Amino acid sequence: MDANLPLRLELIGITKSFPGVLANDHVSFAVRPGEIHALLGENGAGKSTLVKMIYGIMQPDAGEIRWNGAPVTIHNPREARKLGIGMVFQHFSLFEAMTVLENIALGMDSKIAARDLEAKIREVMTTYGLNLEPHRVVSTLSVGERQRIEIVRALLLNPKLLIMDEPTSVLTPQEVSQLFDTLRKLASEGCAILYISHKLHEIKALCDTATILRGGKLVDTCDPRQETSRSMAEKMIGGSLKDIVKPAGRTLGEAKFVVNKLSVPPVGEFGIAIDNVSFSVRAGEIFGIAGVAGNGQNALLLALSGEVVGNDGEAITLDGIWLGRLNAKQRRLKGLASVPEERNGHAAVPDFSLSDNSVLTARDRLKMVVSGLIRPGLAKAYTGRVIAEFGVKAQGVEATAGSLSGGNLQKYIMGREILQRPTVLVVSQPTWGVDAGAAAAIHQALVDLAAEGSAIVVISQDLDELLTLCDTMAVINEGRLSRVLKAGEASIEEIGLLMGGVHGDPNATAHAMEQLHAS
Repeated sequence: MDANLPLRLELIGITKSFPGVLANDHVSFAVRPGEIHALLGENGAGKSTLVKMIYGIMQPDAGEIRWNGAPVTIHNPREARKLGIGMVFQHFSLFEAMTVLENIALGMDSKIAARDLEAKIREVMTTYGLNLEPHRVVSTLSVGERQRIEIVRALLLNPKLLIMDEPTSVLTPQEVSQLFDTLRKLASEGCAILYISHKLHEIKALCDTATILRGGKLVDTCDPRQETSRSMAEKMIGGSLKDIVKPAGRTLGEAKFVVNKLSVPPVGEFGIAIDNVSFSVRAGEIFGIAGVAGNGQNALLLALSGEVVGNDGEAITLDGIWLGRLNAKQRRLKGLASVPEERNGHAAVPDFSLSDNSVLTARDRLKMVVSGLIRPGLAKAYTGRVIAEFGVKAQGVEATAGSLSGGNLQKYIMGREILQRPTVLVVSQPTWGVDAGAAAAIHQALVDLAAEGSAIVVISQDLDELLTLCDTMAVINEGRLSRVLKAGEASIEEIGLLMGGVHGDPNATAHAMEQLHAS
C-alpha cells in the first residue's frame, strides 16, 4: 500500500444516535486504495452502524463522507454499489424460498442471463474454494452457507471498496489462507478493503491498519502487525482481558452423555444425513465438534436436542436414560439444554421480549409456568440475572430480542441456557459474532459449568475456540464424525484436512499432511 495515494474513503466527524444510544460519536478515519483496514470494537461499539452509513442503509446525523476526495451523500445501497462499494453483511438479506442463484440475481443492479450469472458464480466459488450449489434453496442452507452467498454476491460487483463483516467463520484454515491470498490480490489491484472480525489473529495476519472503536468513539488507530491480539482486545474493552481459568487438578467423571451409532436421514432434497455418529462426553468434559458449515452440524444438533426424533431409542443416553425417542421438551426435562447456531428465529423469537424468550426454554426447568399460567415475575427476575451476569446491552427485560445487536443477543441466549445449569449442554457456535471480551466471558461460563459436573458439547467453526476450550474433539464432514482427538495434541493442519474431507485411517491424513508440507 502506497501511503501517498489519495484517500479512497474518508469519514469526518460521523455522528449517529438512536433513542437512548449514541452509536457513533464524531468518528473520523480514512481508507486508501489497496489498503486492508480493520474496524474493531466490542459488540455495540458502533461498527455495524458505521458501515451501514458507508453502504447507504442509514444516514449520519452529522459529519461528512468523502469518496475519492469528493464529498458524497449515499442515499441507499444501490448508490453505494454505483460508487463501487460492496458489502458482505454479518446478518443476511436473503429470501429463503428462492435458490442461491435467484438470490444473487436479485442483488445485481443490471440484468444478466441466468446461464452467464451461474458461470460467474461458479468461477468466484472456485477461486475462493467455497462449495455451494447455485440451485440449492436458501431455506435448506446453514448459517455458514448463507454467508457464502453474501461473499459471492459482493465479489461479483468488482468493488473498489469491499466491506467484509466476519467473512471467515465458514472456512477451514486452508480456505482462510486462500481467502487471504485473494484479498491481498484484490488489494494489490487497488481495491480497498474494510475488514471487520473478532478473530484478532486474522487482523494481525491480514490487515495494514486497525481502527478501534469503544462506546461509539474512536479510541485508537494502530498497525496490527506491531500489536498483540491481547493488546488490541484490551484497547477494545478498555481494560484487562481475563484469561480462561480451568480448575487445578481437574478430573473427569464417568460417561454422562453417550451417542452410539446415531443415524438420521436427510431432511429435504439437499439435507445432510447423520451417518453412524458415535461419541461420549464425561461429567466435567467439554467435547468439541469442528467442521466447515454445511456438513451436518445443524442436523446433528437437531438430533441431539430432540427437535428431530430418530427411530433408535438407545442411540442417545443421558446418565443411562434413553433419549433417542424423546422430543426436545422431554429431553430438557431430563436435563439436556441446547443452543442452535441461528439465533434469530430459532434460538430466540425476534418480536418477543427477552423475558418471554426466557420462558420458551426455562419454563419447565425453572418452573416459570405453573398450571398453564406464566409466572412473569420469575421470568423477569431470571432474565435480569442473565442480562447482568453476561453483560447484555439491552433496554431492560422487556426489550425485544430483535432490538439487540447480534453479539448481545448471542450473550443473552448463551446466558439463558448456562444459568439453567443443565446436566448436558449442546451448543452450536457459542461465540458467533461476539467480541473478544464477551467470548472470554462465555468461554469461562462454559468452563465453570463443566467444573460443576455438566457434560458439554460445543459445535464450532472456530478452531481457536475449540482448541482453547475443549478437552477432546472430533471433526464432522458430510455427516460423519472423525476419530476423537485430544485438543492439546491436535494440530491445526490435521484438523483442517479432516474438515476438508480427509476421513478414515490416520495414514490418509498423514499422507495429506506430507503433501501439504511438501508443497
